[in-house]
Amino acid sequence: MANPKRKQSKSRSRKRRSHDALEVPQFYLDKDTGEPMQPHRIDPKTGMYKGRKILDVEEEI
Repeated sequence: MANPKRKQSKSRSRKRRSHDALEVPQFYLDKDTGEPMQPHRIDPKTGMYKGRKILDVEEEI
């Protein structure tokens, strides 16, 4: 198995690890309800996506 000839520098390691940071999830405000929602997801309360009915949602009693 290959072994490194030199120690990897701190800056090189940190450059590689810069992509490991957590990202904040993106949200938008729904036009009808005004609630924050994630883009490209079906609304679990109404079952709508892009103005079309995708799921039949039962109402809670």
